[in-house]
Amino acid sequence: MNYLEIDGAHLELDSFIDVTRNNRPIKLTQEAMDRVDKARNFVDKLIEDNKVVYGLTTGFGKFSDVLIPEKETMALQRNLIVSHSCGVGQPLAEDLVKGVMLLRINALAKGNSGIRKSTIETLIQMVNRGVIPFIPEKGSLGASGDLAPLSHMVLTMMGEGQAFYQGQLMTSKEAMDQADIETVSLVSKEGLALINGTQVMTSIGAHTLYDALELSKTADIATALTMEALNGITTAFDSKVHEVRGHYGQIKTAENILKLVEGSQMVSSQGEIRVQDAYSLRCSPQVQGATKDALEFIKAKVEIEMNAATDNPLIFVDEGEVISGGNFHGQPMALPFDFLAIAIAELANISERRLERLVNPALSEGLPAFLTEEGGLNSGFMIVQYAAAALVSENKVLAHPASVDSIPSSANQEDHVSMGTIAARKARDVLDNSRKVLAMEILGAVQGIDLRGKKELGRGTGPVYELVRKTIPRFEEDRIMHVDIDAAEELIKSGRINRAAEEVLGSI
Repeated sequence: MNYLEIDGAHLELDSFIDVTRNNRPIKLTQEAMDRVDKARNFVDKLIEDNKVVYGLTTGFGKFSDVLIPEKETMALQRNLIVSHSCGVGQPLAEDLVKGVMLLRINALAKGNSGIRKSTIETLIQMVNRGVIPFIPEKGSLGASGDLAPLSHMVLTMMGEGQAFYQGQLMTSKEAMDQADIETVSLVSKEGLALINGTQVMTSIGAHTLYDALELSKTADIATALTMEALNGITTAFDSKVHEVRGHYGQIKTAENILKLVEGSQMVSSQGEIRVQDAYSLRCSPQVQGATKDALEFIKAKVEIEMNAATDNPLIFVDEGEVISGGNFHGQPMALPFDFLAIAIAELANISERRLERLVNPALSEGLPAFLTEEGGLNSGFMIVQYAAAALVSENKVLAHPASVDSIPSSANQEDHVSMGTIAARKARDVLDNSRKVLAMEILGAVQGIDLRGKKELGRGTGPVYELVRKTIPRFEEDRIMHVDIDAAEELIKSGRINRAAEEVLGSI
């Protein structure tokens, strides 16, 4: 089998997605197993010597000064998990939960946590055999790690709580039995090692980032189609314009759009029809390019966090030290995920403005009002633009940063928190809204191309147009538009829109 080898240091976004969505199996490297064993032996020696170490022989949080006798350390670990299982809301999606488990495995593989190798192997079997813990989406402050949601993951490892297996929700014990995985009884340090980390926010944010990188390509495709529907001016996309400013994302966006419309008879040159276009067309490289640059920055931060040791305390075997620190704090992810929501929202903001130009007869360069030939009798795309406007307005609310908020917890022991998991979840909602807006623009652009009197389309836009029209017929008279919107969104979500262009042009 084509295993992804996990060593705590080399997990990347693409390989992460390969496991969570394409079910690639995983295993630890021998070096990682050796590190884990070495750290565990060190922890066992600390316990044997009756050392006072946070989380091993003490309580947690504000109870860090309460000593726990060795005979009660197993009860301490179980109590930690059941008491912290306070998540609420709907369960996280399967790919997100697989990502949580994969990230936790990778962090533990670094050998700084003191967990047993057999406990990590239980998590690995859950990933490989498809046991998906029921993890409620809400309840994390993103400070002492994602304590509540990660506790629900550990419940399943212990045979408690609920889990999904082969699409069915059942008790965790049933799921583990059906998958032929032994449940675990946690020993000293293991409970804390499993829940003291940022893996829930990072999984949600990483999946959102991956999809946003794809959506940024879709935004360029939508722009190119709208350029054709509005006889847009390609001169503004000349590489010389963008190179003198120097931003990579801007240069790449302009290059993409020119590649997409290459050979099109429906675009124009400066002065041919008009001197210049409105900003939503002319400045799309600057706007969408800025999003591309933001996404690359966020990707760099996410891939650092994917390979980070984030629990507390951390074990440094070679130095003979156990250090209590704050690597569980989510602020390094909270700020990028707030930025992620803002960057994605801008794709929708400018897309909705292009859609408005398509439907507004005062702006559409001769297209019929609301993209219908029998206006009055038919409303056409009138309310499609309303829906897009509602979504971009909702995005503006969701783009308010979560990371600027903080609320003290654990009797003020934990007196600054990141809200990073809320930031990641908000970014996910912004992505879903923005995908819908781009679907609406693509529908409007394709309709505009038809109404303009379709001529030869670009090398990249032509295949996309054909794909859309094979799935969604031309609008002739009013019909239930959410059906068309859903179909267009699915073309984007499945990757078929991007593939239709990239099969001709190569990567965009």
